[in-house]
Amino acid sequence: MDSFSQTELTVIGHVRSDFPTKFGVPRQSGLCRDLLSQLVFEPPYNSPDAFRGIEDFSHIWVLWGFSDSVTQKFSPTVRPPKLGGNTRLGVFATRSPFRPNAIALSCVKLERVIQTDGKITLEVSGADMKNGTPILDIKPYIPYADSIADAKGSFASEHRNDRLTVDFPSDLLELIPQNKRAALNEVLSLDPRPAYHTDEQRVYGFNFAGFEVRFKVRCTILTVVSVSKQPIPDSAEK
Repeated sequence: MDSFSQTELTVIGHVRSDFPTKFGVPRQSGLCRDLLSQLVFEPPYNSPDAFRGIEDFSHIWVLWGFSDSVTQKFSPTVRPPKLGGNTRLGVFATRSPFRPNAIALSCVKLERVIQTDGKITLEVSGADMKNGTPILDIKPYIPYADSIADAKGSFASEHRNDRLTVDFPSDLLELIPQNKRAALNEVLSLDPRPAYHTDEQRVYGFNFAGFEVRFKVRCTILTVVSVSKQPIPDSAEK
């Protein structure tokens, strides 16, 4: 057995974000540019020496763990939500969280390097991770090597520019802190529902920044129906 097979992955930190559960989290990184998160590192990995020079990069890769999707049983095929949840593809031809090793990769924009009491925290935008997500590694994004202009994307080639129109009544929007409103509107415009849900009467809800946000979708319009401080369970349907 090679030495790597005997090596355990080390969690070097955790994500601090406005999503306590995975429902509502953007499905890919970079889609929600107003959404800020912090990457908080554990000692000894939070040493400033470990991040020396990182401020010269605009974007970074974050390797992290699908902490809600760890499974001991391997399935060679999965059903991508983007295909309606009915078509099976090979797990290695998708970004499904149900993998032999529950490892994910996200490209995020590095907004700030925060140094406090000799410890480093990275503030990033465009992350697709819930609060508490374990971080496994950080690598700089290298434009000339990481950007491939003529790359093919199979079923994921089409980028959804047709975002929903968000109808957020002013009296409800005012309940959300001003510095969180743009990000929340962006999250809602991406349509947090499972891709195959089309029931216009169904009410959905998720937690964001300490608030429960409930909404309905009709055609291309998402309407927020309530905002409250009470959290809800990890469930799409209410």
